[in-house]
Amino acid sequence: MRVAIVQYVKGRWETGEKHFFRENPGLIAFEVMGEGFTWDTQDRARDIAAARAAWERSKALIVDPDYDFVILDELNIVLRNDTLPIVEIVEFLKARPLDKHICITGRDARPELLELADLITEFKEVKHPYKAGFKAQKGVEY
Repeated sequence: MRVAIVQYVKGRWETGEKHFFRENPGLIAFEVMGEGFTWDTQDRARDIAAARAAWERSKALIVDPDYDFVILDELNIVLRNDTLPIVEIVEFLKARPLDKHICITGRDARPELLELADLITEFKEVKHPYKAGFKAQKGVEY
């Protein structure tokens, strides 16, 4: 399958996945569109604009017949923070081409998305170094 990924949150961070896809062009369409960790936002209007741009790109990829599978990385975070309207997302996804696979990642998916989904997988944090005061670590979180 031809795959596209749109990252909604990580933004300018130098992540392992960004390095991997930069060094292996042609494997996948990889779009980094976030402004960073938006729960620490300093500029909500900028975060909304970034999320809107990422959603517009996501819609284009979803209707593009060249892609079979589109991953909307951390869209659940954007929706949890009401950065994009859930109604708009759900309406578009209901009308998408039915042969298109969509994966939406991130914690705390909204009930409207859970109802629409064909498959739901939940990862549950049991323990995390953040709780002990450790910051994100290169090679682990990014």
